[in-house]
Amino acid sequence: MSDSSVESPVDGRPSAGGALAQDMEAAAERRSSTRNLKALSTLWPILKAHGFETFIACLLMVATSATTLGMSGAIRLLVEHLTSQRSSASVDPWFWLLGGVAVALGLFTALRYYWVTRLGERIVADLRKNVYGHILTLDPAFFMATRTGEVLSRLTTDIQIIENLLATSASIFLRNILILIGALALMLLVSPKLTLLVLLIIPVVVVPLFLFARPLRNLTTATQDEFARAVGHAGETLDALETVQAFGREQAASERFGAAVERSFRTSLRRMSARAVMTAAAIVLVFGGVVAVFWLGVHAGQRGELTWGALFQFAFLSVFAASSVGALGEMWGDVQKAAGAMERIAELLSARPGIAPPADPQKLPGRGEIRFEEVVFAYPGREANPALKGLTLTVAPGERVALVGPSGAGKSTVFRLLLRFYDPSSGVVRIDGVDLRQADPRDIRAQAALVAQDSPLFSGSAAENIAFGRDGASEADVRAAARAAQAETFIEALPEGFGSALGERARGLSGGQRQRLAIARALVRQAPILLLDEATSALDAENEKLVQEALDEAMRGRTTLVIAHRLATVLKADRIVVMDEGRVVETGSHAELTARGGLYARLAALQFTDGAD
Repeated sequence: MSDSSVESPVDGRPSAGGALAQDMEAAAERRSSTRNLKALSTLWPILKAHGFETFIACLLMVATSATTLGMSGAIRLLVEHLTSQRSSASVDPWFWLLGGVAVALGLFTALRYYWVTRLGERIVADLRKNVYGHILTLDPAFFMATRTGEVLSRLTTDIQIIENLLATSASIFLRNILILIGALALMLLVSPKLTLLVLLIIPVVVVPLFLFARPLRNLTTATQDEFARAVGHAGETLDALETVQAFGREQAASERFGAAVERSFRTSLRRMSARAVMTAAAIVLVFGGVVAVFWLGVHAGQRGELTWGALFQFAFLSVFAASSVGALGEMWGDVQKAAGAMERIAELLSARPGIAPPADPQKLPGRGEIRFEEVVFAYPGREANPALKGLTLTVAPGERVALVGPSGAGKSTVFRLLLRFYDPSSGVVRIDGVDLRQADPRDIRAQAALVAQDSPLFSGSAAENIAFGRDGASEADVRAAARAAQAETFIEALPEGFGSALGERARGLSGGQRQRLAIARALVRQAPILLLDEATSALDAENEKLVQEALDEAMRGRTTLVIAHRLATVLKADRIVVMDEGRVVETGSHAELTARGGLYARLAALQFTDGAD
């Protein structure tokens, strides 16, 4: 009788889109039209938090750049000595000077590499933690508009691009900027006339590079988007691999993923072609300009307007400047790529959950009283078809209430509103008299323990899966919960008992064993409200009897809401609430409702006969 088929979209997206989907599309349009690198400023708060490491890294970049430029000065002194009247004197001191500069350059380069790489890795680690922590705060409405695979692509691939920028490209990029500025300043001191010619050439070199930058950036972002879609397809298929194999759709799924990968590859080829053209243009323009300036410099030297030492220094500085411009042009693609990745990450970080704690949240006493007052609610994108239509329901502390009704009646929606995954469109949901919109969602969820029809487990040990229900649960608490859920026997039979790794989603266990672990996880929580959504549906008759006894004990003293169609669960409820089309249509005991001959009686005739389940 669960209504999950209506309330949980198969493909994870609302049929009519929804506000979040529109926001994501608008963000994609902004990515394609933006011309700046503002997205990278998102990293500034993290960078600022590591001020000391940033200062040391910057200091070492300046030292490396200064030492590199200092090499030209040492060469000038050597050439001046060779071309002077004292050229017969020993040149060894000048070579010792060159050697010393080279050693200093090597030392500073090694230190720069270590500190910059360390800083980049630190920032990326913090970014990963921040992004993942933020994702965990987003509500179900966000994931109705965004595939989980796309989110994982941003968390992995896009952050890897940022890591490449911070750990390698950013250091080289900034160092080349410093060398370019320093080289131009020294060139101005050596020969203002030749430097002016260089400055006239620079726009000829730089402008074409920046003309290439925008289309290259758009192609880079398009490549990342196509790859994210491919990962999204793969994630959907792997999540339902048994279904894919059962229907013999492996080839179709492989072709679908392959087509997505090919689209990403073709877009990447266009990006690589554009970058290759840009790199070739940079090399031709930059070094063509260097040759032209050097040609003019040689003529100036022959006329005696420059000493040969100054000419050699100017030539080296020109090469440094030209190399820096070329490197900047080539690395601009990396910066553009990282900017595109950061925009996608920034979209995640800017997403805000629709469910957030109020500024001054009210505390819940923990009695377990539940009240729905004229609640109307529609899922995002389904506003024309509300799941609840004026629902009114009161559950006293410690009362056991069974919710029954056909699929789509709104039963699972009651649980979702009670856990404040969503807020009602109108009306009020209260726990212990507190409007849930005035309470912190974490405090609300601390009041309840949920056992769903298909409760997911994790890849840790059996003990870790049970202890997941409550922070600080002791080994004794875990064993007691397992014992109460009739799970202790099969857990002890595992190779390492409670320490046995269960594998991904505990697929090595039977459905009944997984469900008993989920029940143990709920029991260890020791919450005043117990929510059971088809909690015994995966159990055979013998195990159901054992677990039902455990649940009877667990429900004692707790407010319990049960979505169930099994006779044993319904008969032991203090009250049965019959729902249809988002409303309460009947309420009473099994005998009372059967005697009335209404909806419950018809459901009972189908579900609660001697041969049912």
